[in-house]
Amino acid sequence: MRTVYAVSGGVSKFTKARHDKTFPAIVKEAYDYALADIELEHPQFFELVDGTVASYFSDHFARQLMAGIMTQDYLGMCPKPSHRVEGGGATGGICFQEGWKAIASGYMDICLCYGFELMSHVETWKGNEFIALASDVSFDYPVGGFYSGYYAMMVTRHMAEFGTTVEQLAHVSVKNHINAYHNPYAQKRNRYTIQDVRNAPMVAWPLTRLDICVMSDGAASTILCSEEGLAKLEKAGATIPRPLVKVTGIGRGTDAMRMADRPHQSYEDFYRYNALPNEMDDDARAYYKELWDKGFRYPGVHSFRAGRMGSKEAYKNSGITDPLKEIDFVELHDAYTSSEIQTYEDMGLCRYGEGGKFAASGKAFMPGVDYGLDLPEKPACPVNPSGGLIACGHPVGATGLMQAVFAIWQLQSTIAKHFDDPTLQVPDAKRGAIHSHAGTGTYVTVSILERE
Repeated sequence: MRTVYAVSGGVSKFTKARHDKTFPAIVKEAYDYALADIELEHPQFFELVDGTVASYFSDHFARQLMAGIMTQDYLGMCPKPSHRVEGGGATGGICFQEGWKAIASGYMDICLCYGFELMSHVETWKGNEFIALASDVSFDYPVGGFYSGYYAMMVTRHMAEFGTTVEQLAHVSVKNHINAYHNPYAQKRNRYTIQDVRNAPMVAWPLTRLDICVMSDGAASTILCSEEGLAKLEKAGATIPRPLVKVTGIGRGTDAMRMADRPHQSYEDFYRYNALPNEMDDDARAYYKELWDKGFRYPGVHSFRAGRMGSKEAYKNSGITDPLKEIDFVELHDAYTSSEIQTYEDMGLCRYGEGGKFAASGKAFMPGVDYGLDLPEKPACPVNPSGGLIACGHPVGATGLMQAVFAIWQLQSTIAKHFDDPTLQVPDAKRGAIHSHAGTGTYVTVSILERE
């Protein structure tokens, strides 16, 4: 397969409501930004781009079928080829990977990926209902309803299994909100304390309002290309920042829609199918053997096997054997503080059962930022330097692409340029991971981006 470069991206401001523009116009904000950043105008780009991929989660929010082709038309991309993807909360991540596939396969030399969601046109309870339709409406939905209930159940199991605490959950919220304080695109730019998080209105124990992401209006776009596409862009006058950013590996995983259908694998099967390269030593094997001897089963409802398998595939494709040491930052799908902690474990940043301790250790925090916390360890791999879904926002079809845009800017070392503030620039970032997650862990994508 061919080398794929991520050369530019744009993000609209994520907000509670954008009543001033329709969804195609908000996508155009992100598209225009991506073009302006490489100093091209639409007529030049249109002559070069081979096609697009459109990303949005729900026809219900926009109350519009075929919203992708409406956006394609508004951007002036007709009659170029396009297709729409949908995969719950992972829709944006799937879109990015479909663009990668178009380039890597040779089908396209230049591909535009764009995504959006306008969630403000309905009441919050109705929006939660739309999102809950991403569970099994015949089995899970009648007895569970909204997703906060599902994630509360999962984290209470994690707490019972591993001793995870509410204070550890709150560390994630404090970190992500304070990161977003420095991100001008973020929806929630506030500084909170552990006590603020725990004193917020309870939604589904132990998750408070500040443990949960917010509904958003917003859009994002990325431009991917091959070496041939890169040459075409630069011949047309594009200014592509150096060093270049490559997409060196993608991975996807799935799991049963109904959580009750997820298996309880044996220790032997876990090591046969699910273990990561950094879990193959004697110490890790002994640690996991002790967990299984105590009654632990995998994946149960405390872990996301899809996230593990997506990570495993992406790491294999990009040659990563020790993610905590070899990845400089991660933008992951923190719809809940609990899901960020669970995902630390799925991605191999720590072992299963250690996510809570990892959250409070300081390893996932940004260097040089005052969080008002007594963190025992130095940052090792900042997680969600953008503020994540919890604070930056979660316009579903745009979210995975937003992660990609911020990852591109991190690896180009241009955060100060785009944010007008250098605080969130990860020092000397060479490799980043983006992680997009759907449902209760039914679809997960992981993509690895690297500075050339």
